[in-house]
Amino acid sequence: MDALAALWSNLTLLIPVSAMAGVQAFKFLHGWWRHGRPQWLTLFSTGGMPSSHSALVTSLATATGLQMGFDSSQFAIAAVLALIVMYDARGVRRESGYHAQLLNRIVREVFSGHPVSERELKELLGHTTIEVFVGALVGILYTLLVLAWL
Repeated sequence: MDALAALWSNLTLLIPVSAMAGVQAFKFLHGWWRHGRPQWLTLFSTGGMPSSHSALVTSLATATGLQMGFDSSQFAIAAVLALIVMYDARGVRRESGYHAQLLNRIVREVFSGHPVSERELKELLGHTTIEVFVGALVGILYTLLVLAWL
């Protein structure tokens, strides 16, 4: 039971996870408002404004830096992880989304009238630069506000 209590008191874990959950909740509520009905998959999907992955990892790096010191090895690990995740979200996953768009279009054109599959490839996989930047900013500001409030 001590391990569970330790998890619930670990702000360096809870703040970033709550930042990510908050961003996903925002995207869900925004989509509901925009489309007039809830889109439940939004809570668990990738892509969109802002990047919840960026919010998560920048919140982690910020919380780690504030609690362990910005000159600590732990902060260095969290910062490098944040850079890798944000690079991947903007680069590799975004390009995968473009490939999915192209493949979906090719399948529709080549097999028009002859369905190959009813399921198309997911096209919204990654993020634009601004989505990653805003997510990162949300993660940092959220962490600073929460730690200042506590």
